[in-house]
Amino acid sequence: MTYNLLTVEPLTPDTAAAALAQCLRVPVQEVDVADEETDQDLRNWDALVLCEQATVLGDVSTSLDIYVQESVQPQPSERELASALARATQSAVLFPAEEDVPSAYWLATEDGLVTRTRLNSSDDERPHYTIDVVEAPVAQLPHVPVGRIAEVVREQQIATPLAAAFTAHVQRMFPEESSSPGTHQWHASNRLGAWEKLVRQMEADWAPSGWFPPDLYLERLEARDELEQTSKQLPEAAAALLQNALESLDPLFARMTVEDADRLCRELARAKGIASGSGWWWDRRPDPLPW
Repeated sequence: MTYNLLTVEPLTPDTAAAALAQCLRVPVQEVDVADEETDQDLRNWDALVLCEQATVLGDVSTSLDIYVQESVQPQPSERELASALARATQSAVLFPAEEDVPSAYWLATEDGLVTRTRLNSSDDERPHYTIDVVEAPVAQLPHVPVGRIAEVVREQQIATPLAAAFTAHVQRMFPEESSSPGTHQWHASNRLGAWEKLVRQMEADWAPSGWFPPDLYLERLEARDELEQTSKQLPEAAAALLQNALESLDPLFARMTVEDADRLCRELARAKGIASGSGWWWDRRPDPLPW
């Protein structure tokens, strides 16, 4: 298994080797750590753990690309190894998040905290790394502001079984139209997926992040508006499938929201220059609000 980790504190190869041996429960002589100055001919390529270490610039100091042989059991997850390494080295350790956002990382600390963070790199030949936000306070990074990372919520992989079934049916009935961006069938699939993502995250109490950006919430309501128009432009069979999906999702949304007596959602849309639609979904809101 491979792991890609970054440490806030600088590590020497010997320190990294000892820490990895402790975390992976292997003899230290079975851990081969090489940095930029290591003679490759002197490496133990048969070691149970191979690690390429590099010094980096900015808010992180050391990059570790780790390969662990399958014979090492158990194989920890990247989160588990990062947390163990943070304890062993007394350094905050970053590892990539699952979402397809280059700057999205998790950060593990020696006291057991695991929180989201955003890591940006410069375009220099030798990049300079900047941690510009964390979602929980980190003692080793007192200068980094605490805040929420909205772009990660947008990219989270949320299961949308109804939208997936609709797309599969439409692709069988209209293979060319459904695969061509900009067609009514293509728009219907995408907008239904957006609406179902909102409903599913409401069902899960906004998991996995536990909150939801207001801009994205408004976008999801707009997607529901657009489905009203799209359904009128679809062939009859596709329109019927879309209606079936909405007849499952809309009641869920209604059940998980309350009457928006203060018109908070419409006022939020107005403040952002968005024209709220006439659909009833604009007159209901989550309670409490997720942002």
